[in-house]
Amino acid sequence: MDVFELLKRIRLFWSRIPEQVQRLSLLAVFFIVLFIPVRNLLVPKDFGKYGHYRPSALEEAAAQEITYAGHEACYECHDDVVDTKYHGYHKTVACETCHGPAAAHTEDPDVELPAPRERGYCPLCHEYLASRPTGFPQIVSASHNPLKPCIACHNPHDPVPPHTPAECEACHAAIARTKAVSHHVYVPCVRCHETPEEHKVSPRQHRPSKPATREFCAACHAEGATTELETRKVDLATHGERYTCWQCHYPHLPGSR
Repeated sequence: MDVFELLKRIRLFWSRIPEQVQRLSLLAVFFIVLFIPVRNLLVPKDFGKYGHYRPSALEEAAAQEITYAGHEACYECHDDVVDTKYHGYHKTVACETCHGPAAAHTEDPDVELPAPRERGYCPLCHEYLASRPTGFPQIVSASHNPLKPCIACHNPHDPVPPHTPAECEACHAAIARTKAVSHHVYVPCVRCHETPEEHKVSPRQHRPSKPATREFCAACHAEGATTELETRKVDLATHGERYTCWQCHYPHLPGSR
């Protein structure tokens, strides 16, 4: 078969291919042909020599100026502060996270490190966000001691709150603030919620219970119920029919519906 006959057959075969497939084929060939020179131009020559990375990057990284000293260097001069921090809530936070790179300071103590005293720094971690883990200390900075710097009340190396939150307020501050202005202000949380000790460590795995029957609330609110404080009474037989009380009344603010 001569060359002309081969080209004739190729042309015939090509003509039988749908037009859409012809365009896609040409586009694929174009990218394949373009890929080879572009790859040689963009991919470093030593890429893949020791694995799936660029070996010369190790030398470049080693040649960079050292700026961080590591938290071990702080022990030499600030052992008292380091010990306080080691036993506090910030023990897993590196010193240089708040004070910045300390390599120059370790070589010359006259090089001072910044200490974040402005109010906006601590909320980077502690401003309330629903996506943060349950139990993580969070505040609403607009209402939490506004205008005061955080270090006015908290020691940053061991940020124990000046007042230990009562009951469940540490993790459920929003509910606590609502309950504080409701008729249930004097009702302890554990009166309505049976809470296992494991809940304090793994709150999502060990959840508190909540009242499942109408008779629970009736112990205080049914006609004839005797309570230490004056409560609103209802006829349990006709009030709310078969519904559980909290299906109509928000228990932390029971005056609302």
